[in-house]
Amino acid sequence: MTKIVDVIDAMERNAKGISFNDLCKVCDHFFGKPRQTASSHRVYKTPWRGDPRINIQNDKGMAKNYQVTQVLLAIKRLKELENDEK
Repeated sequence: MTKIVDVIDAMERNAKGISFNDLCKVCDHFFGKPRQTASSHRVYKTPWRGDPRINIQNDKGMAKNYQVTQVLLAIKRLKELENDEK
């Protein structure tokens, strides 16, 4: 089983080579269960309004690179919010 830290490291090195399942694992870890899974998209709730939004799509088993970048930005923002609360 791939560790979340390893997937994030791979995402930071190259946003193009990430599987959709690995991106789902990362999103589930940081943002909980998706609020929408009925279509080809998975939409996650964030503790802020607006961008970066978490809306990922399966593209023949792979994650779209711009969506990987959005997830990385959202994780960064989430960590900043957590640090501000401390």
